[in-house]
Amino acid sequence: MYQLIIFDWDGTLMDSAAKISNCIRAAARDVGLAVPSTHDAQQIIGLGLLEAMQRLFPEASPEQLEALITAYKYHFVTGDVTEQRLFDGVLEGLRYIADSGALLAVATGKSRAGLTRALETTGLGSHFTYTRCADETRSKPHPQMLEEILNFTAVDPNKALMIGDTTFDMEMAAHADIDGLAVSYGVHGASDLGATSALDVVSSFHDVSSWLSSGRLQKVFT
Repeated sequence: MYQLIIFDWDGTLMDSAAKISNCIRAAARDVGLAVPSTHDAQQIIGLGLLEAMQRLFPEASPEQLEALITAYKYHFVTGDVTEQRLFDGVLEGLRYIADSGALLAVATGKSRAGLTRALETTGLGSHFTYTRCADETRSKPHPQMLEEILNFTAVDPNKALMIGDTTFDMEMAAHADIDGLAVSYGVHGASDLGATSALDVVSSFHDVSSWLSSGRLQKVFT
């Protein structure tokens, strides 16, 4: 049974893949690099911004990477108006987990500023005991983000569960020796997620709630 449920943000709680990929593609155009396809741009969602840009633009110089990051931040905050929304069932599901007495946390590739904006916009900030972002620790799939959440909450790793939509999330969970639950409605497909150590792959947030409600949640510190 789980006392701590750790969520990825983009692609797991929030439907933001279109906005992120649009901003990556716009940044590439601004810097004069080859514009990646929408699919390719979405495949690196979940990594820290620098790590994502390095993987997507391996030919880019350090100066170009810096320019890409600056342009991406501009488009994400100001230039791009693509809608973002919570996936169906997220608000009700988080309330259900909180009411069970389990703790909630976030481990995300977003920056701290980006997550703060998202939490303020959605009103979800009060639901989470602790959050960690890629610009204040190691990027996924390194386990440091999860290790810091476990240290803060004092929850045993075998009582924690990572939920995410990418293979990076599941690899991070495996590296931290905690269980992982994959969701296939984000950016990585069910076949790729099924090849990881994830306990299961579910196709909606309603399915996440159903999976957790099957006797898998436990009040913390009982």
